[in-house]
Amino acid sequence: MKKLIFSLMLCVVFVAQVMAQTPPVDENGVALGGYDVVAYFVSNPMEGSTQYTALHNGATYRFATANNRDAFKQNPTKYLPQFDGYCAWGVAAKDAKFPINPETYDIIDGKLYLFFNGPFNGKTFNSSLLWNQETTKLQTAAHDKWSEVKSK
Repeated sequence: MKKLIFSLMLCVVFVAQVMAQTPPVDENGVALGGYDVVAYFVSNPMEGSTQYTALHNGATYRFATANNRDAFKQNPTKYLPQFDGYCAWGVAAKDAKFPINPETYDIIDGKLYLFFNGPFNGKTFNSSLLWNQETTKLQTAAHDKWSEVKSK
């Protein structure tokens, strides 16, 4: 019984801490915490503006410039993050959809991968560090597992 209570407490703590991260699409329909998905490819991650937006698959994407918005509109799949914006490491290593820190990312073969990077069990947990140790293996696993994880 003590083990069950302890396990439930850990789950509650984990869920509470994960909530501090950014969901791929928030309750207002804004994607990636308002970060400009094109900016990852042309400069550095940055928040977009409510002045430059595009609607894609029911989510509102924000952009720092009109040029970034227009580039996205011409080819959204070029800029959209892998795994619908969920943490790539979470998909690969834990078969789960974790929220992300929009400033923790990698671009591999022209594709954007986002990662959880925030408090977990009283410490900072940066999943991209584990991803970087086994990138090829985890990238393959994430792509293999995504259709199943996506349906969870």
